[in-house]
Amino acid sequence: MHFSSQATQDRPERTALGGLDAIAGTVSFPRNAEIHSQGGTARHCYRILSGCVRTVKLMEDGRRQVNEFLFPGDWFGFEAEGEFEFAAEAVGPVVLHRYPRPAFDALAAREPAAASWLLGLAAAQLRHARDRMVTLGRRTATERIAGFLSEMAARQPRESGSAVALPMSRGDIADHLGLTIETVCRTLAQMRRDGAIGLSRTSFTIRNRAALQALASATRH
Repeated sequence: MHFSSQATQDRPERTALGGLDAIAGTVSFPRNAEIHSQGGTARHCYRILSGCVRTVKLMEDGRRQVNEFLFPGDWFGFEAEGEFEFAAEAVGPVVLHRYPRPAFDALAAREPAAASWLLGLAAAQLRHARDRMVTLGRRTATERIAGFLSEMAARQPRESGSAVALPMSRGDIADHLGLTIETVCRTLAQMRRDGAIGLSRTSFTIRNRAALQALASATRH
């Protein structure tokens, strides 16, 4: 299980988890390195300091599902069953804080603020999972990609009008949205030609926010 820091403000987080940073280890991983494996024992949880992490599940037929992209401030590794449901991989070089799970569990058991903070993160993750079900089940390819770009823009702090990082590959985006890489590339190129976005290999800019929002929320007839 993994959680976005968008679900909570920094001050409540610091209050709930006060003192825990003293036992955090700082670890780094190169591009495409596995941070933890699918099915591995969940001995640690993590907070991203820099870089981007993807969570991945390999299906029995060999297909890959990219469940989420995580950015600085995001947490992951809170598994309820003791094993990681998804693998976690570094998209590019990443630096993390790594926390022993027993310490987190003990903190939640004795500190109501920590337990409440974790419950709030779990609720946010459940909302995200429901939104993702709608995205994959009811939206067109264009709606999925426009919504993904809007989400990336909302999640990454930046100066107004500046480029939004897309550190993940087009294949990663395809496996996240349930599309083919050809569809992702073709749709992004069309959005660029239509003037909704500017696009490079590793970033994009929003040139027409209203147009992008319209593409993300369009309904099929």
